[in-house]
Amino acid sequence: MPSAPRSGQRLGARAPAPVVLHSAPLVLPISAPPIRDGAVAVRGDKVLQVGAWAELRACFPVQEERRWTGVIAPGLVDAFQVAPWPGALAHGVTAAAGVMADPHDCDPHGGIAYLEVRATGERAWEDHDRDALITALRETDHPGALGLALHTPDPHVLEDVAILARTFGLRLLADVDRHSPAFLDEAGALGPHCHVACGGPLDPGERKLLRLRRATVAIKPPMLSPGDVLALLEEGDRIALGSGAGRTPPLALARAIRDHARARGVRTAALDRTLVEAATLGGARALGLDTGPGRIGTLGPGSRADLAIFEARGRGPYAALLDHGRCVGTVLAGAQAPPSPAPSSRISSRSRS
Repeated sequence: MPSAPRSGQRLGARAPAPVVLHSAPLVLPISAPPIRDGAVAVRGDKVLQVGAWAELRACFPVQEERRWTGVIAPGLVDAFQVAPWPGALAHGVTAAAGVMADPHDCDPHGGIAYLEVRATGERAWEDHDRDALITALRETDHPGALGLALHTPDPHVLEDVAILARTFGLRLLADVDRHSPAFLDEAGALGPHCHVACGGPLDPGERKLLRLRRATVAIKPPMLSPGDVLALLEEGDRIALGSGAGRTPPLALARAIRDHARARGVRTAALDRTLVEAATLGGARALGLDTGPGRIGTLGPGSRADLAIFEARGRGPYAALLDHGRCVGTVLAGAQAPPSPAPSSRISSRSRS
């Protein structure tokens, strides 16, 4: 005969997921200062709390602890990925703006899949491409993780796609190496719901237009000159980092930008932090996933439990991440990702007695 439910527990209700504590010598929440001997308490796919290891161990009924050597940071967000690539998780990328030709290929690691709109002219668009796109949007199994990549050269098609995006509540991704910011703005595409990939120079007027429209600039290979990057930052533009088609991991791109700036005599202490933030929070902001429950790019109560663990040592945590950051583990929505190595010498599990 089954036992009666405990007091306060509804019949048939699921037991809460166990609390898992990820701890390391250093935790970088991004939304808060670095925490020495820190930890991240996770239940299911969400972060419960981030703080000092001793405090979280005392506050939560921890059933399992995973002790890492190195730095725990939010999973990196690749803001412009031409197609998913096998090495992404190994480099700490847990979400991406993945440009796809087919909605069935949607796998942006918990980010957004951007369907390419390639109609070469208004007639082809009106005859079949528009209906095909709408059908694909309605039939997709990933309604909350879709956007549109603006690859069409036709201004009339571009304008209609911008209208469709607003109708369906979709985000837009444009490449300013294909279309100038002014061209995109005339079509009604620029705005907080749109981010742009950029591998070439932007003049002051273009930077100002993107800033006024609150569109994030995803720096991609071949990357902007250090002067262009610094101009974006000094003028207040939002930046993110994207691997593009070159498969350059976000941290490697950040390191190259920092090294080029350093070679020009720029003091890079503040730049280190800015570039790490661009690889995490900046990418999340580009995808519109930086706020609310389940947000990514930062670690805090209610954020999605996407973690990247790096083997990095040094006095300055952000500099150490750029100089020596080698990803040794990733956690996707609370579950350790198989492609990331987890050698026994670097991780331990302890059951709560």
